[in-house]
Amino acid sequence: MSVCPKAIRGLARARPAASLPIRAAYSGRSIAATSLNASAPSLHTRQQSTTSAKGLPPKDVNKPDRKRFADFEVAGKVFIVTGGARGLGLTLAEGLAEAGGKVYCLDRQPEPDEHYAEAKGRLLPEWGGELHYRQQDITDTQHLDELVTQIAEENGRLDGVIAAAGVQKVKPALDWTPEEVEQMLKVNYTGLFMTATSAARQMMRFKNRGSICFIASMSGQVANKGLLCPVYNSSKAAVVQLARNLAMEWSRVREDGTGGIRVNCISPGHIVTPMVLKNFEEVPGLKEKWESENMMGRLSTPEEFKGAAIYLLSNASSFMTGSNIVVDGGHTAW
Repeated sequence: MSVCPKAIRGLARARPAASLPIRAAYSGRSIAATSLNASAPSLHTRQQSTTSAKGLPPKDVNKPDRKRFADFEVAGKVFIVTGGARGLGLTLAEGLAEAGGKVYCLDRQPEPDEHYAEAKGRLLPEWGGELHYRQQDITDTQHLDELVTQIAEENGRLDGVIAAAGVQKVKPALDWTPEEVEQMLKVNYTGLFMTATSAARQMMRFKNRGSICFIASMSGQVANKGLLCPVYNSSKAAVVQLARNLAMEWSRVREDGTGGIRVNCISPGHIVTPMVLKNFEEVPGLKEKWESENMMGRLSTPEEFKGAAIYLLSNASSFMTGSNIVVDGGHTAW
């Protein structure tokens, strides 16, 4: 926008420069005139005088009260992570604790492996986070619901869940029995489904607008070259679709204040976990093949998924539901 020079001169005569700031655009360049009223206190002086009047020490305007990346902080919140005894589940639980959360790791093992103690040892008290372990087989849905209820009651809230428990089996499709299929789906789909419903029930009870994250897999979108696991892959596809449907059902806040529960997925690519290391033992050359099949030419580590999990379980993703974050090194992008 252009402004007539005569108009600018007229305005200057009508309103002295010392009274108010004047901003005008001329010939595409910004022209700014600042106030010359020296009697007005600066922003820093005003803040100091206001604060001092309340009997408090003056604030440093260069150090705002608000924390950096506050939307990613989960201090004071309570989470459950299934499959939390080791591998990806434990790593994601540790990430939430690093961000200040109180995290309950659930797994069917009587005791977590040695990496759990190492994870607890890495937590610093000033972070405010905690890790707790509870033995729980997610296929025992009655006791699962009782444990989730107990955790929520003890804390007066439940803010989020990461459903990471899952099993895999390498076997050609023609060799599967109905019983084997049923057992795998009991863990990878039914157990995950019941984890979500138990958690949502408590979130609605305490009116926590929580977040649920399913650990799916890129295997729910593609068939893995060199690895015959048709039931595992199809179970992960079902998990992605389940997230969409639960998001549709639970995300809207209801008149009674319940709901507002977001449901999303993370679909990892190939990760070096105990389960995957077992695959490498079963299939010679598989590691090298997988490394060559993504754009980064390597496999991932569990630590590389912490950021995505904290994002989905925190306020940083407050408008995200029914989505699937694929973190696969570009494997499914070509």
